[in-house]
Amino acid sequence: MALDLLVFGPHADDLEIGLGGTIARHASEGWRVGLCDLTRGEMGSNGTPEERLREAEEARAILGAEWRENFGWPDRGITGDSRQLADVVRLVRQWRPRAVALPYWDDRHPDHVAASRVLTEGVFNARLRRYAGEGDAWAPDWVCYYFINDAGPISFALDVSAHYDTKRRALACYRSQFRTDAGAVATRLNAPTFSQLIESRDGQFGALAGVAFAEGVVVKEPVLRPHLFKDWSARP
Repeated sequence: MALDLLVFGPHADDLEIGLGGTIARHASEGWRVGLCDLTRGEMGSNGTPEERLREAEEARAILGAEWRENFGWPDRGITGDSRQLADVVRLVRQWRPRAVALPYWDDRHPDHVAASRVLTEGVFNARLRRYAGEGDAWAPDWVCYYFINDAGPISFALDVSAHYDTKRRALACYRSQFRTDAGAVATRLNAPTFSQLIESRDGQFGALAGVAFAEGVVVKEPVLRPHLFKDWSARP
C-alpha cells in the first residue's frame, strides 16, 4: 500500500526535532506515515547504535508512524554513492508516497547538508523511468524541507499545537542523547538549553501564525492559493 507521507532523517532524533509535531498530526488524522533514518549514529558522543535503534522505534510508536527503517549508512559518510542513491530510489518506488519530507539544505551539521543533497537527488532519480533500480518510477506530488538545527524563511507553517506534547514525548525517548548523568559526555543535545532552543523556534513560528506551536516547511515551487482570502473555504 502507498504512503501518504515519507519522512527522512540523517540520524535518529533529527526528524523528531524538526518535524515531530507534523508527523504526529498526520498520523493522528489517519494519514499513512513512514520514517527512515539514514545512519545509526555511531559517531555520536553518547549512546550506542543499538540503543539509538531501540529509542527510534519507541519514538515511532509514540508518533504513530506505521514503520521506521534505517539504511545503516556510515555516520559522517553520507556521500551519495551509487549504493546510497539506490537505497533512496528503492524506498520511494516501493512506498510511492504522496509527499516526502527531507532535511533543509542549509544547516550547521555537515551530515544534514549532505543528507539533503543526496536525498533530493535520490528522490529525483526515483521518478526517472530509465533510471536503473528496483521498482517502477515514482514521483511524489511534493518534496518538502524541514529545519533541524537552524531556521530561515519558510514557505508555510503547520499548526502542531495539539500534538506538541507528543513531540516532547517522542524526543524524550532518546535518553542516550539527552542524558545528563555523570557518565554522559557534554554535547549540544544534552545542554540544558537545547530543548528550549527547539521549543522557542516552534513557538516563534506559532506566534507568527497565531497559534501556540508550529513547524516551518520550505518548498522550492510557488504555493498556489485559490484566492487572496485567508480562509481557504471562503466563497462569494
